[in-house]
Amino acid sequence: MVSAIGTSDAPLIGFAGGGTGGHLYPALAVAEALRRQLPHARFVFFGTNRPIDQQIIGQAGYELVKQTLSPLSAAPWRWPSILHHYRASMRRCNRRFDRDMPAMMIGTGGLGSVPPMRIAMQLGLPTALLNPDLLPGRANRYLAKRADIVFTQWETSTKHLPPNINIRVTGCPVREAFQSHKIVDAHQRFNLDPNKKTLLVTGASQGARTINQAVVALLDDIQALPQWQVLHLAGQLDFESVTQAYTGRTIQSSVLPFTHQMSAAMSIASLVISRAGASTLSEIATMGCPSLLLPYPFHKDMHQLANAEMMAQHGASLVIKDLKSVAKNVPALRAVLLPLLNDEKRLATMATAARDIGRPGAASAVASEILTIACGQRNEKANESMEPDFCMGR
Repeated sequence: MVSAIGTSDAPLIGFAGGGTGGHLYPALAVAEALRRQLPHARFVFFGTNRPIDQQIIGQAGYELVKQTLSPLSAAPWRWPSILHHYRASMRRCNRRFDRDMPAMMIGTGGLGSVPPMRIAMQLGLPTALLNPDLLPGRANRYLAKRADIVFTQWETSTKHLPPNINIRVTGCPVREAFQSHKIVDAHQRFNLDPNKKTLLVTGASQGARTINQAVVALLDDIQALPQWQVLHLAGQLDFESVTQAYTGRTIQSSVLPFTHQMSAAMSIASLVISRAGASTLSEIATMGCPSLLLPYPFHKDMHQLANAEMMAQHGASLVIKDLKSVAKNVPALRAVLLPLLNDEKRLATMATAARDIGRPGAASAVASEILTIACGQRNEKANESMEPDFCMGR
């Protein structure tokens, strides 16, 4: 039987999932909250081999176990590769478990969460899932049936999860930095004017080309509003082209590929143009930023659209459908953005609505629940069969 988390002076707590900031940042927020309650706790992240995992987890100073996984597919000719990488990940994760057994495993979604979470469940470890998206992804739907607890951002998510599971609606965990609404010298960090309003443009951790292209096409319109300046997080792939678009213009601006200082960026944002990843939206709400959202249009289930519509229902955001084309996106964005930049009252109302739905205490609430389970649970589910049907995309 697995030892309780409270019996070790330096318990090891594992997080499973990666590949995007949306899978990693809520986990980091929970790790921060756990460390406040267990100062000597150690953490290991079972992520992916994508550069973003190393960038984010490395910056935080935690151990990263990289997995190489092939995207799920219903095409039979791809199954051998999928199974090969999946089994290799299982072996790699098993070796890490054998070396130093975690006292608790927390899944954060995505394919990278499945091998380590399956191992934890087979061993009878206490397990939890973080489910920030309104529509649970395939990995979380699969794992939720065996997890000890599932944490969701929205009450509506419970309708999309398996019945008869243990669910807590806590909000999405956000890092401690986002719980401060006044970041000292934030304007100076980004070389911006503290006397101007700031339009923050972000495509999340990896950038968003369609957003970049639409905003760049509207720079003449934005430049005509001298009270506004732009902080544009373009992503690594578009950084040079976006930087070139601002060159020679009179508009005050700062273009970066990425920033680890997102809380500082949001602290000076008078309006945010963004995708609608659940983690980003929870940060926007916690910081009380009005937002104009263009949900990622390439996912089959359009889960970002569901996230964005929930924000819009509360009056915190306006939503524009990303039509995947500059020619179509530019007029749609212009029709909404330019009136909003001239409407201080509307921006203030949206900011208040965002603050009202923010859940700054989510990380602490999740950490407390996790410790309760980890310290008191005697898991009787070890070694029950878990067929690998998930890997076949069923």
